[in-house]
Amino acid sequence: MMLLSSAFGNNETIPIQYSGEGKDISPPLRWQDVPEDTRSLALICDDPDAPNRTWDHWILYNIPPSIGTLAEDLKLLPQNARSGLNSWGKTGYGGPMPPRGHGPHHYFFTLYALDTVLQFPFDVTKEVLLKEMRNHTLGKAILIGLYERK
Repeated sequence: MMLLSSAFGNNETIPIQYSGEGKDISPPLRWQDVPEDTRSLALICDDPDAPNRTWDHWILYNIPPSIGTLAEDLKLLPQNARSGLNSWGKTGYGGPMPPRGHGPHHYFFTLYALDTVLQFPFDVTKEVLLKEMRNHTLGKAILIGLYERK
C-alpha cells in the first residue's frame, strides 16, 4: 500500500498553507494498492516530536476503500466516514504549528487498511481507535511530512 500527496513528498517540507501558520487546510492525499479484503480505511496524522507527548492532528476512520483520494481542504467527509478527536479535542484537521525554535517536526500521515467497519458511540480518540484496529489491520502506508515554524 502507498500513501502519497501532490503537495509534498515523503520526508519533504509540508507547504505553509497546510499549517497553522497558513490557511490550516488539509493536504490532498491519495493511495494505491489497498489490500483486496479491505472493508474500511483509517487515517491518523500525528507529530511524535511535540513537547511532552505525541500530538494528534487528524483522525479519520471508516473511509470507504472504494475511494482513492481525500481532497485538499476536506470539508465534507466521504459517505460513512467519521472524524475522531484530535489533541485539541476537536474533530477535523489541525495543521502543523510546532513551537518556534524547536526545529523541524515530523508529521506522520498513516493510512490503515482494515478488515472491518468500526462502530463507536462517540467521537473516538486515537488511543481507542488504535486499540480497536489492533486485530483488524490488513496493511498500512506512511507518508512523512516535515514542518518547522517560520
